Amino acid sequence: MASQSESELVLPATRARFVFSARSDVGRERKVNEDSFLAQAPVFLVADGMGGHAQGDVASQTVVRVFEEHIACDAPSTPERVLDAIHSSNDAVRDLSAVDDYGTAVSGTTLSGIAFVDAGDDVGFHWMAFNVGDSRVYTWDGHTLAQLSVDHSAVQEMVDAGLISNDEAEQHPERNVITRAIGADESVDADVWLLPASGRHAFLICSDGLTKELGAAEIAKILASYDGDSLPSRSRADVLVDAALARGGHDNVTVVYVESELGNPEQDDTADTGEAARHR
Repeated sequence: MASQSESELVLPATRARFVFSARSDVGRERKVNEDSFLAQAPVFLVADGMGGHAQGDVASQTVVRVFEEHIACDAPSTPERVLDAIHSSNDAVRDLSAVDDYGTAVSGTTLSGIAFVDAGDDVGFHWMAFNVGDSRVYTWDGHTLAQLSVDHSAVQEMVDAGLISNDEAEQHPERNVITRAIGADESVDADVWLLPASGRHAFLICSDGLTKELGAAEIAKILASYDGDSLPSRSRADVLVDAALARGGHDNVTVVYVESELGNPEQDDTADTGEAARHR
């Protein structure tokens, strides 16, 4: 499943333009794709159904459905609406499990994403990033790929405690054990960040099917070398997913790539570069 598109919001005294691509693949070894994504302004997210748990695919699809119901299309949302969608997703996924279910019988999913929000008159337009689990949100400035989200995982807790290094975490036998998930508990504690939306920004959102196959330096190299003119039919999401599959594709892999520009509607568009220019 893949998509690429662009949209523009005309706002008071300014405009917001989004160019995005997304792709999800079952991988080389799995029979069911438990990943889902939503790529539709103002919200972009990835949900990775918990492997080995009941209805992981349904759990991730449920999160997408709840966000579609809670967040209006093609208009800025609000931090409150996004938080409500997260908590409502948790309730909806919990409803997939029976009262006496426990362990791997409990449905669950990760959730990572960004939403374009109006944070109020004194704050203005922001990107709101959110995360539950070990799917990830990265920022990309054309040179540096920086992980914005923090994994909710057993190995990340070990890294934070100084017990193992980041390199050791990548090979640790408990690297797939997550400590938070949508649907795992009666209430969910999501990490959130607000980033001013002015100017240009780019984000990469992905399931761990990408990061288990490719390191951050490899992902950054692929993004930096991407040439939309020579690959008109393949987006950045396509190229990254293909790279993960070529490395082995041991898990479902999902990528959402988003570029945004917030500026004056009267500004000249000729300075745009990269994937934004390619999609015009």
